Amino acid sequence: MTGDQGKDIGKPAAEMKDSRRDRLKLALRENLKRRKAQARGRSDAGPSESADASLDDAGGEKPAS
Repeated sequence: MTGDQGKDIGKPAAEMKDSRRDRLKLALRENLKRRKAQARGRSDAGPSESADASLDDAGGEKPAS
């Protein structure tokens, strides 16, 4: 971001806002794609994780206080 400071000298303020908006829109879109891919990866691995969680149950007995 600091490298962009000298580039927009001489451009109107409205044009600078539009270019910033476009950059933010693109960044948000890429972030959404990455998060969706991560969620799909987690849902694929979901059944094995729930099987491991049931092993921690130790037969359903409550620990002594």
